[in-house]
Amino acid sequence: MEKNAYQKLFEVPFTNVKIEDKFWAPKLKKHRETTLKVCLDKCEETGRISNFAKAGGTMKGEFEGIFFNDSDVYKVLEGIAYSLMNHPDPELEKKADEIIDLIASAQQQDGYLMTYFTLVEPDKRWTDMSKHEMYCGGHLIEAAVAYKQATGKEKLLNVARRLADHYDSMFGPGKRHWVPGHEEIELALVKLYRETGQEKYLKLAYWLLEERGHGYGKGEIWDKPDWGPKYCQDDKPIREMTDVSGHAVRAMYLYTGVADVAALIGEKEYVKALDRLWESVALRNMYITGGIGPSKYNEGFTHDYDLPNDTAYCETCASVGMVYWNHRMNMLHGDSKYADIVERAMYNGALAGVSLNGDRFFYVNPLESDGNHHRQEWYDCSCCPTQIARFIPSIGNYVYCTSEEGIWINLYIASKSTVKFNNNTVNLTQITDYPWDGKIDIIVEPEKENKFEINMRFPGWCKHAKISVNGTTVENLIINAGYIKLMKKWRRGDLITIDLDMPVERVYSNSKVKANTGKVALQRGPLVYCVEEVDNKDWSKVYVSTEAKFITEHMETLLGGATIIKIYNPGYEKPVIAVPYYAWDNREPGRMKVWLDEKRDNSDALYINVSH
Repeated sequence: MEKNAYQKLFEVPFTNVKIEDKFWAPKLKKHRETTLKVCLDKCEETGRISNFAKAGGTMKGEFEGIFFNDSDVYKVLEGIAYSLMNHPDPELEKKADEIIDLIASAQQQDGYLMTYFTLVEPDKRWTDMSKHEMYCGGHLIEAAVAYKQATGKEKLLNVARRLADHYDSMFGPGKRHWVPGHEEIELALVKLYRETGQEKYLKLAYWLLEERGHGYGKGEIWDKPDWGPKYCQDDKPIREMTDVSGHAVRAMYLYTGVADVAALIGEKEYVKALDRLWESVALRNMYITGGIGPSKYNEGFTHDYDLPNDTAYCETCASVGMVYWNHRMNMLHGDSKYADIVERAMYNGALAGVSLNGDRFFYVNPLESDGNHHRQEWYDCSCCPTQIARFIPSIGNYVYCTSEEGIWINLYIASKSTVKFNNNTVNLTQITDYPWDGKIDIIVEPEKENKFEINMRFPGWCKHAKISVNGTTVENLIINAGYIKLMKKWRRGDLITIDLDMPVERVYSNSKVKANTGKVALQRGPLVYCVEEVDNKDWSKVYVSTEAKFITEHMETLLGGATIIKIYNPGYEKPVIAVPYYAWDNREPGRMKVWLDEKRDNSDALYINVSH
């Protein structure tokens, strides 16, 4: 297999990106101090951790919880690993080592590891493809790779390799067929391949992808007539896929794995399929928040343009999955439209999944609420809290990429970073109050003077931008695939300033989205806004006039520090107040909506915009 045969950009790991801004740094601190502790405590309280002790024979008792609960422990360990990379913590590392000892004790002689089957149905291993065996294994592998990279310790990695070798001994060409009912193993095996250099793991990932769409799937999912193979993306081979379908998180993990494998082996038909699927998701099935999946019934997709607001499912895990997949798509193509979605999903759909205090979580993220939808401390199925636990500390992954030509800046986050490419080492410092302000200073400090490109994303939400280098305005900007290209011989201390216009923008749906007929949403920079009843007691006055004026005000004491939008409708002195969507439901309960009725001035008639 040819390596890195089809990939334009390459990720700069978050360990090279030290985030120190006013927006993300406090959230990273809350993650370290609160979110990880909450998730660890809940995994202990609910028996998720003790299941490993029971399976390993060091504790008596029955299996507790849902059959795939092992995966939550693995995701928390992955989050711990990422946190340790940024902030070493001997006590936290010791706790992780204790859990890893329990995991290792639960592994069977043949390498198999899943506590549910060991404790409950040992004779039913590998009989139902719906049972998340490889899904759990995939999360174990991701945690193991992360923990090795964080600490240098290989105990969990050795467990993961034994488990992957068990898979490889049972499945593959000339062996048993297998279609994982919940994708995840595919992208994880690619990570294991990259960590170990063992090509068999990449080959197994490719084989698992190739198994789909040929009628090999068997189990509960396939037996449900109203779900069937489409639910888990097994209705057609990957090369023939055209439209997103089924369970949203499963789809995102599959597409992420497909992108990883395609990049490594040069499978162009996979890339063509991903391009078609991306248009299906981004143009016809994505909410303004970057959330996906309108249906509670299948936690996923229904039909194009079906985007209800009050019943939107928009699972937190799916928004994080949108970040994973679109980041890979950007590395394949080098096109800012993918980084735009990374940013949209990160700042809105995913970030809404955790409270400002870091201790309560959303599983479902509607765009309208009657006042009865609130974050919870935990869920029986707690994939979303543990997803947030591993996602937040890794956000630095998405800031920079490199190519043969130079550096690509995808996200604007105040930080200090070291970027290496083509024997160049460049230190970059971003100084900014983004996302509240569109001005970003970037100090460039190459170890040696050299000529190379710096490509800066021109966000899709921005209509005008000014660029200067060392105080001189750059005229006739060169923009390619949404990136502003600067090519020069860079010297230590060179200063790039990019000033992105950040007015309040009215956003309209495609006219085919019936739920938003006559409605408008507000966005400023990367942030989608909503209105909450706590700020707007007269709910009947919550609308936007076609002649409304918008005034922004930054309030350090509100919602951890936030810029609000005051909507002044003609005839009313008191404005409608809008706040960032990610911060809703952090105060007293009440109604909320993102899409607001748009009315003509001095009229009760809705203004219906059909031009978008």
